[in-house]
Amino acid sequence: MNPATDLPEPRHRSRGRWQFVFLLLVAIGPMLLASAMYKWRFWVPEARNYHGTLIGDGRTLADLGVPTGGEERWQLVVTTPDSCTADCRELVYLARQVNIGLAREAARASHALASGEPLAADYDALLQREYPKLVRYPLDRQHYQGLDDGGATPRLWIVDPHGNLVLRYERGVNGKGVLNDLRLLLKLSHIG
Repeated sequence: MNPATDLPEPRHRSRGRWQFVFLLLVAIGPMLLASAMYKWRFWVPEARNYHGTLIGDGRTLADLGVPTGGEERWQLVVTTPDSCTADCRELVYLARQVNIGLAREAARASHALASGEPLAADYDALLQREYPKLVRYPLDRQHYQGLDDGGATPRLWIVDPHGNLVLRYERGVNGKGVLNDLRLLLKLSHIG
């Protein structure tokens, strides 16, 4: 009889353990890294793909003081607490041009104006004649000006079909950037 002796572990068995450990690291490692990046905010990219200010806090049109009209499309909404001045008129024109620039996707979006005061008669006539698809909303001035980011100037907003605010643009914004943002949102969205 042979006495029991400790034999060295076969080489292939040790190799199999290392392969198993490697596979676990490949599978779980990226999840651990992503969780650490999120928690401790390192390696987070500073560059953004959008040109406006992202509204990610769940605010809706009603929070701006604009009554929701049941529009089931994406909207480019221009808001102004006063009557429509030159800056507001520029944004209304931009909203229409962006809507036209969507080409075949134009039916998925609309443009609107929400003003806190009645429009001047000549500008009202111009809008009825040259902007027949422009949707108009009243704007609650106190509610709009009570926003935490101020609300004294005209602004352009991109609103999703559920009425959620997505992006905000100040006066003087580049129309190409707004068009690119809206195209990207329409591409990623299956609603509206």
